[in-house]
Amino acid sequence: MYRSRLGLPTSSAFYTLPRVSPTPKSNFATQTRRSLSLSHRLTPAGFNLRNFGTSPAVMASKDEKITDWVYKGDKSGEFKRQQSSFRSFISREAGAEFPPEKGRYHLYVSYACPWATRTLIARKLKGLEDIISFSAVHWHMGAQGWRFATAEDSDAEGENVIPDPVEGHAGFTHIRQIYFAANPDYQGRFTVPVLYDKAKKTIVNNESSEILRMFGTEFDDLIDEKYRAVVLYPAALQKEIDEANEWQYDLINNGVYKSGFATTQAAYERNVVALFGALDRAEAHLAAQTAGPYWFGKDITEVDIRLFVTIIRFDPVYVQHFKCNLRDIRSGYPALHAWMRELYWRVPAFRDTANFLHIKNHYTRSHTQINPFSITPLGPLPDVLPLDEEVPVVKATAAAKA
Repeated sequence: MYRSRLGLPTSSAFYTLPRVSPTPKSNFATQTRRSLSLSHRLTPAGFNLRNFGTSPAVMASKDEKITDWVYKGDKSGEFKRQQSSFRSFISREAGAEFPPEKGRYHLYVSYACPWATRTLIARKLKGLEDIISFSAVHWHMGAQGWRFATAEDSDAEGENVIPDPVEGHAGFTHIRQIYFAANPDYQGRFTVPVLYDKAKKTIVNNESSEILRMFGTEFDDLIDEKYRAVVLYPAALQKEIDEANEWQYDLINNGVYKSGFATTQAAYERNVVALFGALDRAEAHLAAQTAGPYWFGKDITEVDIRLFVTIIRFDPVYVQHFKCNLRDIRSGYPALHAWMRELYWRVPAFRDTANFLHIKNHYTRSHTQINPFSITPLGPLPDVLPLDEEVPVVKATAAAKA
């Protein structure tokens, strides 16, 4: 509806919108899709998952699996993230197909998934806990994708890690069933986050960057003033936010995956070098920031949310599991480390959504092509250092400079 009405391309190609001046009540629909990076699309090119890889008309091989992150016929060895499929919007515009309403929408997430926890952080920052319900899947991704926890599960502690709570979904065991209920002919990947409309019984959106943008503005008429004052995409910073989102998405958020899922040495080296170049750039920006503790100074924006979910996972997972080991955050990037800990320890929305049990178990026990014995490293300890502590090498360096 909004894509065609706004003159947007109906294909799933990359695009950038021209800038449109916002109006008080309809700023979202006229500004969405502007430089929003693509999200948790992990399907290799040409990979149809409708029948678990049993459709020879689409699949190159019947051996393809959900957890094959690089298409087996791709000799480049490059991980290529696919695009989100459900791209409707909750909007305050008159006549919107999906208007903001209390209790109407449900958010499905995984605590393990950085893309999904973006939306969970925004939900808390904007005070939407009583307006949008949520539930989290079990951390394990198997042959059928994300599954819901059961009453028998004792290894996936966390808030709302429960069976599918939505009415009419009593028999649902996997996220894939929500996709097929919304579209029986669906042929994409079964990803989180999923923003679900309980009234229309369909998926509104499964693109994290767009859900994040919706949560930032479209429920403002339903929340208290203190939450309306939380502006994650302020007009004065929109150009800078879009620019930061673009390079951070490609080189950092997705860069860890392109490094870790690479199936050739050349692909790995190319992407890991680019990743650390981008981390150096982020470090330089934060080291020069004197206006406050966040990316743009005193106020949290989308950039803080989108970058945090990768950096908080970096030392516990990406250093060893994805071979992103040129440096770690706690000993190699003091400004990034301080920024990350500031968010984690001082802003509950960030700490409360960082579940390291789910994070570490998911990567190390679901990605069996990387870790075939599913052994989960114990370290680093602790998962996040306290604000006033440093690793020994940092302490020694500081002492030498004193």
